[in-house]
Amino acid sequence: MRDWDSTLYLKFERERAQAARDLLSRVPPLAPRKIVDLGCGPGNSAAILSLYYRCGDILGIDRSPGMIRAARERLPGARFVEADLANWTPETNVDLIFANAALHFAPDHDRLLPKLLSFLNPGGVLAVQMPNVLQDPAHALMRMVAVDGPWMEKLAPIAKSRAAIGSIDDYYAWLSRHVRAIDLWQTTYVHPLDGHDAVIDWFAGSALLPFLDRLEDAESAAFLAHYRRELEMAYLAQDDGKVLLHYPRLFFVAQV
Repeated sequence: MRDWDSTLYLKFERERAQAARDLLSRVPPLAPRKIVDLGCGPGNSAAILSLYYRCGDILGIDRSPGMIRAARERLPGARFVEADLANWTPETNVDLIFANAALHFAPDHDRLLPKLLSFLNPGGVLAVQMPNVLQDPAHALMRMVAVDGPWMEKLAPIAKSRAAIGSIDDYYAWLSRHVRAIDLWQTTYVHPLDGHDAVIDWFAGSALLPFLDRLEDAESAAFLAHYRRELEMAYLAQDDGKVLLHYPRLFFVAQV
């Protein structure tokens, strides 16, 4: 499988970082000695955590070798390890587990969340943000285009797959019996992007990867051209040429 492109991901660092800051702003007062950044990507969330807490022990976990390399270059004072967050286990319990736009890639949240909570010290916090985009037009169009072309046989299994994310009620039920306090909310961010190609760039480093990974170069180009035409009809350009990407995200902060 092709690796994540950290450069392309960081093209929208300011927009992506806002959700991480909003999540961190709702974490209750802590003086953490050990922090884990699950799905750390190129180190952008770890950098925010490092500045906010001045904590000397930050561990970033990501399964992408390219993202881990970028994170190590960005924040040499932290530790970054290539691993699957769904199977990760700490050596010792920690004070804060921070997962910004990562946990939706892991399955079985009803079992994963209690496990993650068990890794926390008393008073510790699990803070999570996930895109909640199953019904989002850009994602729906990916699935539609995947089954509307010569690549259908290759891409239909991807198009029929569904995100692991549950509802806010689900997360309350899964978390509430294990924690003393929980805060849940959803925010829809509106990102003015520089045209439809920028919308493709936004997803090319994340949601489009499973589709493009199955295609040859010529097929990828044709797929993206078809996808762009559909985006042009679904996302009308503003008078200044910008395209408004509405991006809902689900948040929760749970303290044990």
